[in-house]
Amino acid sequence: MATNDIADRVRAICMALPEVTERLSHGVPAFFATKQFLALMSEGHHDHHFAHLVCAAPLGAQQELIAMAPDRIFRPPYVGARGWIGVHLDGIPDLDEIEMFCEDAYRAVATKRQIALLENGPSLR
Repeated sequence: MATNDIADRVRAICMALPEVTERLSHGVPAFFATKQFLALMSEGHHDHHFAHLVCAAPLGAQQELIAMAPDRIFRPPYVGARGWIGVHLDGIPDLDEIEMFCEDAYRAVATKRQIALLENGPSLR
């Protein structure tokens, strides 16, 4: 899948979540539900010279996710210390998995009201 295609898909997933906005953060597309929950690095970033996304993760999930899939999930610089994960988008990414990571990231930062909107609205999956 081409980098632009996956970037468009990630954008569509994030923008389908309640009250999400997109704006640039450090020169890359980032998505916010009050607070930032995901950044899309289509050209790579820092020492990771491949397309990836960096996203919030549920509290305590980072180590478990990396251990389960160290070839696809990594601890990103800076925000990794706050429990965020990095997810490879090179190769043929699993779009269901990407959707799950985006929704989990949203839930990690969204307000209770926004989560209620998500749970009462149409499913992303």
